[in-house]
Amino acid sequence: MKFPKMMNQVTIRKFGDPDVLVADTGKVPEVGAGEVLIKVEAAGINRPDVMQRQGNYNPPPGASQIPGLEVAGEINLVSDGVTKYKVGDKVCALVSGGGYAEYCNAPVPQVLPVPEGLSMIEAAGVPENYFTVWTNVFQRGGLQEGETILIHGGSSGIGTTAIQLAHLHGAKVIITAGSEEKCKACLQLGADHAINYRETNFVNRVQEITFGKGVELILDMVGGDYIQKNISCLALEGRLVQIAFLKPAVNEINLSPMMINRLTITGSTLRPRTVEQKGEIASELIKRVWPMFQKGQLKVVVHQTFPLEKANEAHRLMEESTHIGKIILQVTK
Repeated sequence: MKFPKMMNQVTIRKFGDPDVLVADTGKVPEVGAGEVLIKVEAAGINRPDVMQRQGNYNPPPGASQIPGLEVAGEINLVSDGVTKYKVGDKVCALVSGGGYAEYCNAPVPQVLPVPEGLSMIEAAGVPENYFTVWTNVFQRGGLQEGETILIHGGSSGIGTTAIQLAHLHGAKVIITAGSEEKCKACLQLGADHAINYRETNFVNRVQEITFGKGVELILDMVGGDYIQKNISCLALEGRLVQIAFLKPAVNEINLSPMMINRLTITGSTLRPRTVEQKGEIASELIKRVWPMFQKGQLKVVVHQTFPLEKANEAHRLMEESTHIGKIILQVTK
């Protein structure tokens, strides 16, 4: 198969506001050992992309400087020795960069078949969220059936994913969101309680819901003053899992409750992990989560799509935080 040497892509010309994202052309990436080349049909937009554009989240060494951490499309080339996938397979993949482009290479362990019943637009919104939620809520956070989880940012891509997975695993789900519309959407996805944090003190409401016990697990991407509030929401031997900071990461907090209540405060980032580590998460997803897609138990909430050349508008929408679910770039049709 003959490939073009050049492709359409989005480049960060300099750090700054959404308009620094420029649609231009670049070389089709070379495929390394253990990789496949994907002709991208759609790519997900994520908060780390915004942070990278602002100059606050550099790609790992060796990763593409093109933004984009998740793609869906068709495999156009496999490197020597790759037998798990073949040319023509429809896949989605977690990548360390390069998603905002017509072609993107991906390590085989981070490539997954498109879940049954999903469009390519929907599939592009799966990898980053499901890898992140599975490793943090279930592997690191250890959520068990019958426990209660508090999910901040319930209407985000991460939030809508965490709600569904926690609900399907028999947990009680409490979320926070910034509007009644967002709260309603979260309840429809399986949340048991939705708290509008703009109108209600979520610490007090969590204590009311749990009759003073608190929650066993919190998934937080806010940070800042939420850290102390989260500690106040945790039950005896509760766990706080921090996956991002929309507010400052440096804070003065009282850790006495951590000792008294035997709390666990932990967190992780996904992008710097090794291919092998990400592959282990992928294997768990295939085994534990993909059957839920096949049964129609999970859905990808897509708020809006944009053409590749309108990536700046997609970033602007994400920064407004009015969306519910995923924002997706449609790369090719």
